[in-house]
Amino acid sequence: MLPDSHTPRRATPADIPLLARALARAFQDDPLATWSCPPDTLRPRMLETFQATRLRQALAAGEVWTTPALSSAALWVEPKRWKTTAREDLELARCQLHLRLLGRLPLIVHGLLGLERAHPHDPPHWYLGVLGTDPVAQGNGLGSAVLGPVLERCDADGIGAYLESSKERNIDFYARHGFRVTGELQMPRGPKLWPMWRDPRG
Repeated sequence: MLPDSHTPRRATPADIPLLARALARAFQDDPLATWSCPPDTLRPRMLETFQATRLRQALAAGEVWTTPALSSAALWVEPKRWKTTAREDLELARCQLHLRLLGRLPLIVHGLLGLERAHPHDPPHWYLGVLGTDPVAQGNGLGSAVLGPVLERCDADGIGAYLESSKERNIDFYARHGFRVTGELQMPRGPKLWPMWRDPRG
């Protein structure tokens, strides 16, 4: 059994402010974040706004699992709902509305469209859009804890799961949960990402 501090629960809209701040801290040094927002002084606020937007979207289109202290979260999108709408894309683009970032917006949009084109359409699968743990709480198994509920559901329902890892060192972590690398994706003038697929365990 998991200790009480690790027992995952579904997030609610009331959790968004604290979770957005925790995820912003978790992704402060992420290669995709530093590519999309190079100025260190702007990144914390941009990330907090971006993660709050992603949380709202994931709560509407899937499930968000967190821990009692709101220090870790997994943002999942249900099968067949991973493709963002034009409205959702606009909401995410607004997170970049700063004079020092506007020049990068076409580059970022091009990169995100490339990720969407590479996303597998079939078979149906759960999509892990975000997994993050506040740096002060990392290394304690919280990421595994919040992954568990949906992966268990995938196994019970016989359905796959998909993600893109933005850090090469995280590949081994995901592999321990049954994911395997299926290729490499190169962001324009930016970092590599590693798409990973997980077949359901029987």
